[in-house]
Amino acid sequence: MITYRATLDVPAETALRLAVWLGEHRRSLGTRKGRRAAGCYRQAVLVLRWFRDDTSLRMLARDAGIGISTAYRYLHDGIDVLAAQAPDLHDVLARGKEEGWSHVNLDGTLIETNRCAARNDNGHDTWYSGKHKKHGGNVQVLCDPSGFPIWTSPVEPGSTHDITAARIHALPALYPAAAEGYRP
Repeated sequence: MITYRATLDVPAETALRLAVWLGEHRRSLGTRKGRRAAGCYRQAVLVLRWFRDDTSLRMLARDAGIGISTAYRYLHDGIDVLAAQAPDLHDVLARGKEEGWSHVNLDGTLIETNRCAARNDNGHDTWYSGKHKKHGGNVQVLCDPSGFPIWTSPVEPGSTHDITAARIHALPALYPAAAEGYRP
């Protein structure tokens, strides 16, 4: 076996920030020091490598010196901690109004995956998008006037149409904001 060192194309501040959030999360759960297989920074790097490089969990577990089941638990724990930091749509719209944005852009996208499948009552795979001819999840993305993503919706199955997902997640907040004079 050949070992080598690699770099992760993520700012060090990002890993440190995630490690702090993970530490706060562990303290809120009442986890005592030294009771976890890996520290917060190592867990943060594991999560960021999975997001950035799509590294397999088996490799992440090996590199972190933890078991595969622990790696899965750490990954999902890290994803939950990151998701908790996401801004609420109402807060995003309030910030846009304060900053004088002329508009926001809402669009749906399919995040491709090969890891999920579920049949609905009709026997069709709910995670399969007939439009894209791929499995995945439909996520609505709201961007500021420059095109920078500022909010994402929870995932819907890939078979969900964009307008249906927008009606569920975005439009209940966008319509009242527009009625108040904000023109997204």
